[in-house]
Amino acid sequence: MTGAPRVHLRVADSTNERARRLAVAGAPHGTLVTADEQSAGRGRQGRDWTAPPRSAVLMSLVLRRFGEALPLAAAVAVCEALPPPCAIKWPNDVWIDRRKVAGILVEANPQAGWAVLGVGLNVSTRAFAPPLDETATSLTLNGIEATTEEALGWLLDALDGWLPRPTTEVLAAWRERDALRGEEVRWPDGSGVAMGVDETGALLVDTVTGRVALGAGEVHLLS
Repeated sequence: MTGAPRVHLRVADSTNERARRLAVAGAPHGTLVTADEQSAGRGRQGRDWTAPPRSAVLMSLVLRRFGEALPLAAAVAVCEALPPPCAIKWPNDVWIDRRKVAGILVEANPQAGWAVLGVGLNVSTRAFAPPLDETATSLTLNGIEATTEEALGWLLDALDGWLPRPTTEVLAAWRERDALRGEEVRWPDGSGVAMGVDETGALLVDTVTGRVALGAGEVHLLS
């Protein structure tokens, strides 16, 4: 079962960083780190993750059993956990009506036998400062009133159900929630129409010169 033992901090530099330290020190599978607030929270591409105190689920799990589909399974689990209909923006942002409600960050050392799964979920924020006011949302802004502990429970239950699933099931569920399929996207080296993901989770994009598979990085909608 994920979520035990649990380390809860009033303020953490980063729950992922704390969980990494615990993983290196031998913490068991399922160890959970949570915080009311982060002073150096981070998302993908080295971005900061900021949230007012006690307004978001800030959690990281130490995993000893995981597969290559971990980021995909985590994104599906977050969607399943939340009451409003959600979609996934490749690779692992969770959207409600094209606004980001949650982000996922996986850091793994397979040779050492551990991975850290971080999830940030906006729960009770009622207003975001620019520029997030144009791209972010929360459960509260979608009519879902919940505490961070309630939302954490939803996430842990869904992760327990999805992380062990076969890759074929995960891919099928992920594809059903794909927010980008059929949309025009761009990235630093090109642009094209997103055509879903392949068996490895790479994003397939049809460009003027042919189909490419993006295994990492980030894309942006053209419209």
